[in-house]
Amino acid sequence: MSTLFDPSTRHALEDRIEALQPDSVRHWGRMSPHQAMCHLSDGFRMALGERMPRPRLTVMSPLLRFVAISMPLRWPHRVKTMPEVEQGVGGTPPVEFDRDRRELLVLIDRLCARSGQQQWPDHPMFGSMRLAHWGRWGYRHLDHHLRQFGV
Repeated sequence: MSTLFDPSTRHALEDRIEALQPDSVRHWGRMSPHQAMCHLSDGFRMALGERMPRPRLTVMSPLLRFVAISMPLRWPHRVKTMPEVEQGVGGTPPVEFDRDRRELLVLIDRLCARSGQQQWPDHPMFGSMRLAHWGRWGYRHLDHHLRQFGV
């Protein structure tokens, strides 16, 4: 399974982030490429414990985590995100495209630098997350939104 903690997978994702342009064509959803980068950055801030959306845990959270992170299925389109990381609601607004791209890359670096860490924050929808979960989540979330714009 692909994970952000695999250097070759990470570099391939970084190349795709570099290929994302302000005018990249959206294939689904409402976000612009610039908004998607800010949304992804908010997700990494969450993984780093710096942005803490309100927990939305249910008895289905472990199953949801398993399906979203471990199953080889593409994430569905048009799934509503948490208001705290949703563009136009509580997410970080775009400022300048290249600056925001650099910020996303720095956040990815910071997360990967913590790969030896034992304690990880809970995901607000999936609950308890270990290193392997966050690495897989990082890959899946980036891949989902980069495919949204054909990169």
